[in-house]
Amino acid sequence: MTRIRFILPIFLPLIVASITLHAQEDTALTAQLQPLIQVHHGHVALYAHDISSGKTVAINADTPVPTASVIKLTVLFEALKQIQEGKAHFDDKVALTKANQVEGSGVLMFFDAPQTLTLKDVLTMMIIVSDNTATNVAIDYLGLKNIDDRIQWLGLKDTWLYKKVSLPPVGPMPADQKQFGLGKTTAREMAGVMERFATCNLNAPGSTAKPTAQDQQLCDAAMHMLKNQFYRNSIPRYLETLDTTEGESKIANKTGALNQVRNDVGVVFDKNGPVVISEFTYDNQDESWTPDNQAEVLMAKLAKIIIDRWQ
Repeated sequence: MTRIRFILPIFLPLIVASITLHAQEDTALTAQLQPLIQVHHGHVALYAHDISSGKTVAINADTPVPTASVIKLTVLFEALKQIQEGKAHFDDKVALTKANQVEGSGVLMFFDAPQTLTLKDVLTMMIIVSDNTATNVAIDYLGLKNIDDRIQWLGLKDTWLYKKVSLPPVGPMPADQKQFGLGKTTAREMAGVMERFATCNLNAPGSTAKPTAQDQQLCDAAMHMLKNQFYRNSIPRYLETLDTTEGESKIANKTGALNQVRNDVGVVFDKNGPVVISEFTYDNQDESWTPDNQAEVLMAKLAKIIIDRWQ
């Protein structure tokens, strides 16, 4: 009995915390989303977090998935950290070279090279139009190893940027690189990256320090890019009506797409506060590049259901 009395005060807070965490999982919402996911011709991983209430929904949220261009969020985060630490600046001059010009999304592949751009210009292009060439320029400037080291610093276990976009990997690669291509992540881990932008958390994991004025300026710049992101067929598709102003959208997001992959990770600033939604679909049968691609529409419907319920 004495031993029980001694142990109980130590473990009781952990037990209560575990119960509270479990209670935050919106099981009714999960049940509402599952029928749509089950009829999709492909695989779906989803995680959403209502930051204000603490509610979450998770479906295959810890399954490693191909990132496509969503991995560019980690490049943006590393840029903010290097600027915060004084190692880089938005107005730094970076070189656009022919070696980094690759096909796919973006416009810098059509520019005459070589020429000089600013780091902020490159990051803006990387996010707003998911410019692949701009991404390669940013990776060269920031350092691929630095980006992956930062991913580990964040405590992410299943997220990795393997290489530059549309170029072969350099050096020894993990065995799963061929499976995932550009990068891998999970719906939960990438939601955590997006949440850091939404809450302006540039601190080391576990820190409760409030953002400084400089931090807030950096986060505002990143959110400005994300809110003006060009591809709006998934999370924002049925939610843009939330934006009734002539200013920026109330939805910040970053998409990623390959023939059999459609992803979108965003934060919706609804009337009750920000909601992070992280959606990944892969092995999709519908490989069409139209706004009505089955996976694009599915992600839009899932996002609408989540926001409608949590509002």
